[in-house]
Amino acid sequence: MAEIIQRDGTWIFDGDTLRLTPGRDKNVSLLRRTLGELTVPLGALAGVSLEQGRKAGRLRLRLRDGADPLLQATGGKLAEPNDPYQLTVEADRLGVAEYLVDEVRGALLLDQVPAGPVDGYLVPGPAVPLSASAGDGTASFDGERVRLEWNWKTEEAKSAAGSRTLALGDITAVEWRPAAGLENGCLRFTVRGTDTKAPPKYDPNSVELWGFKRDPLMALVAAAVQARLPHPAAAVEEDRPAEEPDGVAALEAGPEADHDALLRRLRELGELHKEGVLTDEEFALAKQAVLKRL
Repeated sequence: MAEIIQRDGTWIFDGDTLRLTPGRDKNVSLLRRTLGELTVPLGALAGVSLEQGRKAGRLRLRLRDGADPLLQATGGKLAEPNDPYQLTVEADRLGVAEYLVDEVRGALLLDQVPAGPVDGYLVPGPAVPLSASAGDGTASFDGERVRLEWNWKTEEAKSAAGSRTLALGDITAVEWRPAAGLENGCLRFTVRGTDTKAPPKYDPNSVELWGFKRDPLMALVAAAVQARLPHPAAAVEEDRPAEEPDGVAALEAGPEADHDALLRRLRELGELHKEGVLTDEEFALAKQAVLKRL
């Protein structure tokens, strides 16, 4: 197990999952504190890195495309302080951070986790019920319905019809984007049968955001809804017979088969190293990870 504890948060890797817990320091963002602990399976990861600076470093996780509904709903627009997949590392703990990176990379190599996109969410969305207030309204989601309520700053043309209730089955897409420069942001729901091109200020299915502290909380509402919508990359395949997942036969065969599989993996790694596919460092990490399981 690899663990690093910082004021910014705690990351723990047990070989199969990473648990990311935000710290209690005053500099930890409101979004991360509200989101709470995240459990990220190894299969959701595309990579991990440590960036070292003069006074501190930064751990970064790179997730596979489509693995996390929060990243899907926000389209990579979360500012660094709000990104739950980054951790500030103090200078005296850089060695511990390097060890965690090595452990995760070794596990990714050993399990041959692909870096490509996935067709289903591997990280759960925020827990519901969930409610956030920012900009010109409040958005609430109970797992089945989204409710939009307006405040005194809402444009009259939008608020005149009163609050809105959107059934999850009627929502075809959700988007969160922050305010940038002179352009306001929004939490926007695309609803079946009401394809509007109106700006968020006038769109009754959008909350307009003005760039204040609580705006990122609307991203959590977007992620909770996104997690319950059909996955964008999911392909509909009919009449396809069910197949056993990779490795099922080996697991059913018992410890001996598992031991043989690990020995085969060692030979494969050796061949990849000789062919130059793996660097000396990558080969050493992968070999060490296999030997631990023998």
